[in-house]
Amino acid sequence: MRAILPLLFLFLLLNVCARADEQADEEKRKQFLKAREEMKTVPLTPAPETTPKPKPKPVRPAATPLPAATPTPAPKPPEPEVTPRPKPKPKPEPEATPRPRQTMLFPAGPTPGPARATVSAPVVIEKSGFEQQRSYEPAPSAGWFEKWKYLTKSVRNEIDRAPVLSRRWRYIVVHNSGTRQGNAKAFDYYHLHVRKMPNGLAYHFVIGNGTSTGDGEIEIGNRWKRQINGGHVHSDYLNNIALGICLVGDFNRDTPTKKQLEACEELIRYLRQRVGKIDRQWAIVKPHREINPPRWPTDCPGDRFPYRWIHGRFDQPGT
Repeated sequence: MRAILPLLFLFLLLNVCARADEQADEEKRKQFLKAREEMKTVPLTPAPETTPKPKPKPVRPAATPLPAATPTPAPKPPEPEVTPRPKPKPKPEPEATPRPRQTMLFPAGPTPGPARATVSAPVVIEKSGFEQQRSYEPAPSAGWFEKWKYLTKSVRNEIDRAPVLSRRWRYIVVHNSGTRQGNAKAFDYYHLHVRKMPNGLAYHFVIGNGTSTGDGEIEIGNRWKRQINGGHVHSDYLNNIALGICLVGDFNRDTPTKKQLEACEELIRYLRQRVGKIDRQWAIVKPHREINPPRWPTDCPGDRFPYRWIHGRFDQPGT
């Protein structure tokens, strides 16, 4: 019984507190409703309307009075025609003596003064030294070396037709083909397509041995007709001043035929006359291995080539 009394007292206390809170909430609600009724809505004042101003009317200018009519003057009598005198022709000014051109390293600067435009003078480049005009060598006369055995008329005409510059060819170099047969056409195909030489046949002349062409037959290459450098020596400088003659054959195993040597001698003598002398000296005749640069040794035209024959005929002065 004693344990129940405190619980009952606590329950009554909580009940009283709850009712007090309800009364306080009710009182606040009534005050809120009363205050809301007393509130007045303030109307918004509308903005004053702007009255548009009337546009001013354009004022027309007063009419300008027309000027009084001016009396027309009487026409003047026609004046007599005057024949114009011919104007004297201006005398031609004397030509100014041209000044020698000067080589300028840099363009000139702008020309001072407001009346002249800013112009840079062009750079003039001149070659140093004097370049002599080179003439063409005439063909030998018809009476020279009259007995022809291997140089036919067509071959001589082809040699004479080429435009040979004076002092161009200083050497005549003798080669062997290294093959026992062949001709200019076969060697041209090999040099053009296998060796990839853009001008084809490396020699200026080819002398046959009787296999693919006649024994001692002379063929003229395109390099002589066009007068361009050869491709037969391992030196660009020598190729530009040396004519190349190739004898068909392998002269490490065989010897040149008698007709080949005779045709070679006849061709060399004619070519010497055709290209002319340089410093009073005929073109120098050399076997290939005696003129090739030491860095590129060669056995051409072969160990069995008659070197005494070629030196005995063309090493003597005046020959």
